Amino acid sequence: MTTALITGATAGIGAAFARRLAADGHNLVLVARDAGRLKAQATELHDRHGIEADVLVADLSVDDGIAAVEARLAQRKHPVDLLVNNAGFGNKGTFLEVPMDDELTMLKVHCEAVLRLTAAAAAGMRERGRGGVVNVASVAAFVPRGTYGASKAWVVQFTQGAARDLAGTGVRLMALCPGFVRTEFHERAGMETGNVPGWMWLDADRLVAAAMKDLARGRTVSVPDPRYKALTGLAKLAPRGALSGITSRTGRRYGPS
Repeated sequence: MTTALITGATAGIGAAFARRLAADGHNLVLVARDAGRLKAQATELHDRHGIEADVLVADLSVDDGIAAVEARLAQRKHPVDLLVNNAGFGNKGTFLEVPMDDELTMLKVHCEAVLRLTAAAAAGMRERGRGGVVNVASVAAFVPRGTYGASKAWVVQFTQGAARDLAGTGVRLMALCPGFVRTEFHERAGMETGNVPGWMWLDADRLVAAAMKDLARGRTVSVPDPRYKALTGLAKLAPRGALSGITSRTGRRYGPS
């Protein structure tokens, strides 16, 4: 039986990945900061699907937390076959309104943690000749919207480059780029979403189902919804200034986590 490790596992897309992978028979390592929620989630998934679900309490905004997950990914006795780098958050406010410490924490979680955990997982996967990494980015990667969008653009570019470097090794890497997803993400960040049209909202479980299909197909970037595929296509053609105006009217940012 294979094992998947999911960061940010207790809510949103991370929880949806946990449900899907448990239902498919994968053992899990669930990573988040809230020990109580992790234990409750692990118990529920074990009881419902008969899989083993371990918990790892770790804060990916600090070195010790990242190092703890790196150590688990490096274990040879119980290797991780699929890594889902999902942990992330949003900041309310525009550039210079958000405290610099918060901006730097975002880069720590969205970029440094993704880099280090992908490297830790992929090294063992390459030796075994199999494995996969899903790095959760956002369609915000394709529009000019501050540190969040910039960090997610880095995730997309990094994942594509690493996928090319590991081509032929049996290790698959994919950047997942959702749009607005019905989770607690925006509420936690204190963001207003009342001006977001209903058609722009996605269901987390359907999103994960589409993402798993794209991973199986070998795609390195997944935009798992026709509506957002069309929007990202338009983003490549539209003037940058126009994109900034559109994203300002539809909310501070597209929220995947």
